[in-house]
Amino acid sequence: MKLPIYLGLLHRSEHTLAASFRQVAEGHAAEPDVYYLCRSLADQCETHERALAPIVERYGEAAEEDEPERLHADELSQTRSGPVGLLRDLQDLYLLASLVDITWTAVEQAAQGLRDQELIDVVSRCDGETGTQLAWLSTRMKQAAPQALIVAE
Repeated sequence: MKLPIYLGLLHRSEHTLAASFRQVAEGHAAEPDVYYLCRSLADQCETHERALAPIVERYGEAAEEDEPERLHADELSQTRSGPVGLLRDLQDLYLLASLVDITWTAVEQAAQGLRDQELIDVVSRCDGETGTQLAWLSTRMKQAAPQALIVAE
């Protein structure tokens, strides 16, 4: 069974996304909505990690050396400055959240195949919240783009 590979990917990706949301919150603290929402979304990702714990305990989690080489993402180590920097940082978060979202989708398919109701319930709750994260990031990028790309500094 290869489910542990994707559980490991999901666990690490949620952790990475949480850390990245916190990085963007701190780096763009002058934008109150970004600061508070990114901190809240980081907390949400950490809740997803905790919800996965009993599932990982049951099925296991593949060590990184067992994971296909390209199935990972690094957290944001620093934020950029200015309006274009905010837009790029939000875009990076969107990419990370997209990885998490599609990984939840793959795990959901496995959960249905296994008829594991506990895992289906966790996926349903967490994947829905990841979808909301993606929607907010998309909306916030639409809001930031005109200022960042048209208005001269």
